[in-house]
Amino acid sequence: MTTTLNKLIQLSAMMLFALSMNIAMPVAAQEPSEDTANDDAPVLAPVAQVTPIPDSELAAEMETLKQALVNLNRDLFILEEDLLFPSSTQVAVYLAMDVGEYFKLDSVELKIDGELATNYLYTDRQVNALYKGGVQRLYVGNVNQGTREVTAIFIGTGPENRPYKRAVTLEFDKDDEAATVELKIVDSTSKQQPVFEASLL
Repeated sequence: MTTTLNKLIQLSAMMLFALSMNIAMPVAAQEPSEDTANDDAPVLAPVAQVTPIPDSELAAEMETLKQALVNLNRDLFILEEDLLFPSSTQVAVYLAMDVGEYFKLDSVELKIDGELATNYLYTDRQVNALYKGGVQRLYVGNVNQGTREVTAIFIGTGPENRPYKRAVTLEFDKDDEAATVELKIVDSTSKQQPVFEASLL
């Protein structure tokens, strides 16, 4: 199924690229040769040359085609997500962070119902993006309906540059709607240490 969607995306890109080129090659008229000058065969009429499109119009058409391709890729991505992760079984886990005064994130281990779902290692650039308000989709997958348990284990550097490892667990009831879990790392100024939270959105 994924292969089919990828082929559709590639085919659409090729079609849009071909349209964007918008080139027509003029064909020269064929002159009769000495051998055929007296033959009854008809002589091909000259093909009218195509008037070139102004650069401004061509640029506008290119931009329109690029936007059409972006929209098509987005729609195909959404379709693929719906097919692979239907709402009746879908669970998605997102991660957000505070400014990181009391905790520097190195990795997250995510478990669902006690089984490893994903293990993610962070670069400094990714951590800085989270500090600036970015939200990461840590995981998306399928689970059966009923009572489910999500556990996130955070590893990093805590206050006074000490190794820090904490876990947070959320239990929720999965119904026929898509479930979204938010993990948050928040600086607690009163406790002077990080606080790890998990909630169902």
